Amino acid sequence: MVSATTKLGGTAADVTVGRVAHGLMQMTWVPTPVPDEQCFEAIKAGIDALPAGTKGIINSGEFYAMDWGTGNLEMLSRFFAKYPEYADKTFLSVKGAINPKIQGPDCSIEYLRAGLDNIERALGPIKKVDLFQPARIDSNLPIEKIMENLVTLLNEGKFSHIGLSECNHNTLRRAHAVHPVTAVEIEVSPWAYEENQKKVIEAAKELGISVMAYSPLGKGFITGQIKSAADLPAGDHRKGMTRFRDQEILNHNFAIVDALTEVAKRVGSTPAQLSIAWVAHLGPNVIPLPGSSKASRTLENLEAGDIKLSDKDFEEITKLIDEFEVKGDRYFGQDDKAAHLWG
Repeated sequence: MVSATTKLGGTAADVTVGRVAHGLMQMTWVPTPVPDEQCFEAIKAGIDALPAGTKGIINSGEFYAMDWGTGNLEMLSRFFAKYPEYADKTFLSVKGAINPKIQGPDCSIEYLRAGLDNIERALGPIKKVDLFQPARIDSNLPIEKIMENLVTLLNEGKFSHIGLSECNHNTLRRAHAVHPVTAVEIEVSPWAYEENQKKVIEAAKELGISVMAYSPLGKGFITGQIKSAADLPAGDHRKGMTRFRDQEILNHNFAIVDALTEVAKRVGSTPAQLSIAWVAHLGPNVIPLPGSSKASRTLENLEAGDIKLSDKDFEEITKLIDEFEVKGDRYFGQDDKAAHLWG
């Protein structure tokens, strides 16, 4: 049982959730999808460990499958069909609005509505979408128009709360001025904590918005288990990422894992748990969003939310991160605009 909880932001300010969320992408966006029962046990373990009356955040996507299809949502449909009592115990966040025809974001009202209808079909009748997020900001539309489109669909009952993903702090402020944003999802970890992250976290804190901090373990790198691309399974999308495919970069960046491991030994945690705890200590509105497909890993991640770092420990870790020069970009050697980052 874990004890740490927090409140969500925006229009979900009355919702109490676990301090650490649960990303489901790696259950289905892998060459060989994880068996249903293993997925189900991983989800249940995370919910069952929370205090009574607390919802567990689970994070899915319309396109979380190797074929960019609805495999993740279909898995969730089977989960809720088998365990309908978990529908009210979860807060489901779903990303969408990625149009494969243009290989990028499409936040037109027509595409958003079609996508949400597709999500509803795949998810089934038992669980509804709590939070919907365009996975990237559509640069062809002003953020004000995107928000107007989302509000229209919100009022049609397609989902309950509006979220954004991979936006910059100015975009977040403009969006929130149109309608309250409940959560913004950005990458935050010891190797993804730069000016953009800091500005979004600060703006979100000021506006009362939750920050869903995805990949707090550096896409698994901070666990210390990945020392070369050969340590990744065949077909793993990380093999194409700059920070994993380039051995020289990987060797350089491993120094941050070594440094965190030394602090973790003193704190009495794993380096992975220390990273999640550090992300959570960035603010009560910052919710780490690690992924897992095993019950044991889900629980290990959740337990990190209960770790209380001293001011000295937090400052030491932050100084270490600020002074370390991480090499390589976050994705595939693309600039931010090409990868639709910080829209």
